[in-house]
Amino acid sequence: MAEKNLVQRRQFLKSTAAAGIGLIILPSGTLSGANAPSNKLNVALIGAWGRGRAHHGSISSENIVALCDVDEKKMAQAAKKFPKAKQYVDWRKCLEQKDLDAVVCCTTDHTHAFIANWSLNRDLHVFCEKPLGNTVEEARVVRATYLKKKNKLATQVGTQRHAQPNFERVRELVKDGAIGELTDAYAWGNRQIRRPGYLPAKGQPPKNLHYDLWIGPSPWHPYNPGYFGGCLSWNMYWDFGSGQIGDMGSHTIDLVWNAIDAGRPTTAKGEGQEYNPEVTPVELHTSFDFPANDWRGPIKVHWYQGGMMPRSPKGYVDLNKIGHGAMFKGTKGYIVCDFGSRILLPFGNDADLTYYKGRDKDDVIPPLGHFQKEWIDACKGDLKTHCDFDYGGTAIEMMLLGLVAYRVGKKINYDGKNGRVTNSDEANGLLSKKYRPGWTLNG
Repeated sequence: MAEKNLVQRRQFLKSTAAAGIGLIILPSGTLSGANAPSNKLNVALIGAWGRGRAHHGSISSENIVALCDVDEKKMAQAAKKFPKAKQYVDWRKCLEQKDLDAVVCCTTDHTHAFIANWSLNRDLHVFCEKPLGNTVEEARVVRATYLKKKNKLATQVGTQRHAQPNFERVRELVKDGAIGELTDAYAWGNRQIRRPGYLPAKGQPPKNLHYDLWIGPSPWHPYNPGYFGGCLSWNMYWDFGSGQIGDMGSHTIDLVWNAIDAGRPTTAKGEGQEYNPEVTPVELHTSFDFPANDWRGPIKVHWYQGGMMPRSPKGYVDLNKIGHGAMFKGTKGYIVCDFGSRILLPFGNDADLTYYKGRDKDDVIPPLGHFQKEWIDACKGDLKTHCDFDYGGTAIEMMLLGLVAYRVGKKINYDGKNGRVTNSDEANGLLSKKYRPGWTLNG
């Protein structure tokens, strides 16, 4: 009888009337939409502790039907919050559970693209912590899979600082011409975590830790407890993360990305400390050329980290006081900002601001609200989020392309449509990486 009712509901939703009132079927078969606000998602939390704890509150309004973590002790702690959830140590097994609607991915960075893409392939809504991938290819594959399914799936990249209203106030100033015609954008982060190289073998993994699954698709490295204790313990290593590019870089470049309406760059260039084949750089400056769009001309975008910084527009403005910030240069001034505040600095004799009129209150971009809840609501409704895999995918593709340019030590020309560097075979080889046997990105 239940199966018959489900078939009838599916047939109903295909009708014009159903489409007109905005009802959708969740992957598990649950009826959802504007007229069914009480329906709950069946959610799998993959990476149940660590960063996953930040989601315990927001997803507790839904049905948490699966928990997955390579550390059984950590999973047991999460199970105290969600005792009815089935438990897994291998996320591939977790995704085989038939009643899932949505996945929240909070694992180590080197498995993000895998879990996100596998979930999309199973028609599951996905919230994935940043970064969306560790290589240009990973970011492109996940984004492409999402774009094929954007009319039925909701996605969100975990750049939660985007919910701060200042992001939209900066966008309004830039787009509405407060600094004239935009020419350049800069973002930076001053975090400095130095590692000499991969850690030597030390001891044996505890019985509660499935170390082979933690390594996942990455090349094998012997166990060392120094890799554990939070993301800053492992994400500086090439095989596990993308350093500050994937960490605070994902958050900070978002200030720029939200304001410039860019697609993919046509060039990338990188400079910094001497290349270490085991550890990502601390000091780094990458730059990118972007073509004009319908409201601005061509621009150059810069990322700085580890103490490398853009030049301040005025001696009395100390950019180093902003640990993670952004700056926009226009023909008539500058905007300097961090996540929660901004400064407008008109520049030049004709920068009298008579050319700029602030928005009426009714035209101000409304607040995003709770970042994770936006995704949950989107899964049940219009599928729209601010940081979906299209928006977040192109942002991290640019940042990761900068690492490629840094590694080859030359300016590279990029064909964004086809995902190819046109002037360096070496750079093309660095757009992707090989995975351990048995692991595939497109499962």
